[in-house]
Order: sequence, then structure tokens, then C-alpha cells
Amino acid sequence: MKRRQFLVGLPLALSACSAAEVWAPDDVVSRAIYRDTSGTYLTLFTMRNTGSDKGAHTALLINGSQRIIFDPAGSFKQTRMPERNDVLFGVSPELEAYYVSFHARITYYVLAQTVQVSAEVAERAMQLALANGPEPQAHCARSTSRLLRQLPGFSDFRQTWDPNRVSEDFAKLAGVTTREYRETDADDKSIAAAQINAALQEGQ
Repeated sequence: MKRRQFLVGLPLALSACSAAEVWAPDDVVSRAIYRDTSGTYLTLFTMRNTGSDKGAHTALLINGSQRIIFDPAGSFKQTRMPERNDVLFGVSPELEAYYVSFHARITYYVLAQTVQVSAEVAERAMQLALANGPEPQAHCARSTSRLLRQLPGFSDFRQTWDPNRVSEDFAKLAGVTTREYRETDADDKSIAAAQINAALQEGQ
């Protein structure tokens, strides 16, 4: 599937790393806030190698009082979702689709696992994400599993460096739904980034 077709056709609902401090101003974050009132839920994104199925990156979409992505050590740089230390704000379904499309390519696919949670659990997850701070390279699964282990109902999660183990533990939760996103773009993510940022500029 071509990237443009994927982005246009996807109505819904990852990464080199850096530990640099990033802190978008209050007014920028406030203007970007996106709310989805259909329910409170968590979506775990796992980027997996299409050949070996080995996990390469982990991120967590949190839908509570607002919709954010906790993207520890993430590399998705764009102009529409302001960032505060690995937390992306303003995650509309359109921007979620761009996020997923950035990571899906000929060599990697994105596994998305969603579970409904209480509003209290979603807010706790968001608080933990905001308090986490920027993560260095390769710490994505470690920080995501640490966050999840602190949530009510998630205490059985293993503390791990392996994205696939986080996904395996998430799959054991009651009521999880799973989707895969695959694209055939070249392996060079800089090409995808340029295309996505051009599309985002057009849409502003």
C-alpha cells in the first residue's frame, strides 16, 4: 500500500533515540490538545521487523482527558504535535495515522494493541508519562513496561528491555483488540519523514 493511500484511507487510530530535554510552551500545548470522548483506553504500539518479527520500538497511546502518545526515545519529528520529553500532544486520529505510517515500511510493521481502561487508570498513565522525562536510546520498552507496571490491573507486567515482551504481556489483558499496519515504502525513514511533513504543511 502506498503511503498516501494509507493516510487518506485510514480513519483512526514509532525510532532512533535521544535523551535531550524538550519542553513545548504551555500555550502551544493548550492549543494542540485533542480529546476523544468515545472512551478511555490504552494502545500499545510495537514496531516489528517483517522478517524476524523482532521488536524494535515501543510506544503507548493514552486516551484519557486528552489523547497523547508516550514515545520514549522516539524519532518522529514533525510540526503538529508539540512534545514534552517524549510525550506527544494533540494526537488526533489523523496525526496518529501519520505516526504509524512513519514507522511502517518494507522492513517493519506496526502492531497496535488496544485495551479499554477506567478514566482513573488512563489519567494515572498520563501522569506517569509526563513525569518520566526523556529517555536515552534503546530505553523505550524499559520505560513503557515500567509505566504499565504501576497501573492498577497491570502489576503482572515484566520490567523488560524487549518490546516483544511488553507486547506479550499486553496481549494477556482481558478484552485486548489487535491490528497490524503494513506498508511497502523504502527502509529509509527520512523519505517518509519528508513526505509526512510536506503533507502536514499542506494541511495547516
